[in-house]
Amino acid sequence: MIVGTGIDITDLARVAAIVDRQPAFLERVLTPDELADYRQFTGPRAVEFIAGRWSAKESYGKAMGTGIGRRVGFQDIEIRDNSAGRPVVLRQPFEGIAHVSISHTATVVMSQVILERGQ
Repeated sequence: MIVGTGIDITDLARVAAIVDRQPAFLERVLTPDELADYRQFTGPRAVEFIAGRWSAKESYGKAMGTGIGRRVGFQDIEIRDNSAGRPVVLRQPFEGIAHVSISHTATVVMSQVILERGQ
């Protein structure tokens, strides 16, 4: 049974500017393993990665109905790519399945999270 859904759209240039001004943003949003994944990329692909993870975690907070804050933080959610390159939620506070999708254009990233309980 679906118990929550969240979507987010984020401007890539906005994220690039944040990373340039506040490099600590990376450590605030990404778990240590996600940060290691991020460091494998450069240029536009690095921006897509951090923007995608930020957007997906924002979508997750919306699906939980709490947003990102005291109850659910960026470090509570870990999203890594599986061997096929599909993003998978590996760590989360929700007791169920979290489905995540991330898509990019040249200027924006869009993500969706669906939280499911049961089979």
